[in-house]
Amino acid sequence: MAAKIGGGKGGKFGLGQNADMNVTPFVDVMLVLLIIFMVSIPAATVSIKLDLPPAIPPPPGTVVKEPTLINIQRGGLFIGDQPTQLERLAGDLTARLQVDDPATPPTEQRVYIRADRDVRYGDFMSVMNDLQGNGFYQVALINEEL
Repeated sequence: MAAKIGGGKGGKFGLGQNADMNVTPFVDVMLVLLIIFMVSIPAATVSIKLDLPPAIPPPPGTVVKEPTLINIQRGGLFIGDQPTQLERLAGDLTARLQVDDPATPPTEQRVYIRADRDVRYGDFMSVMNDLQGNGFYQVALINEEL
């Protein structure tokens, strides 16, 4: 940063015109904006709880059971290959999960949902709401490339 001491037009003590930009207000505004963004950004982030599987694969020789899959299609609702209705979904799913793994309570077992492309969003959400209403919170969605 430089300063003009003397000389120029107007005599011994005349400073003349100063065409340098005063950056002090600009720096003040930038610091205020920086503080505003530093305070507001953490409040804008949304944390989503993810239940990710462990990164370590199971040891060789362990039997991995086939997951229970709920298929939602335009023609109906299926648990695996067995057709069912929305009203009977919780009962049929509980019976299927008790047969697959009798040691674990059915509501603590993971259920996978796959829906076709032409299924309406409302139909998909009614299945999700029915599952959560009956205590099935371990629900995973299957995504397939189209």
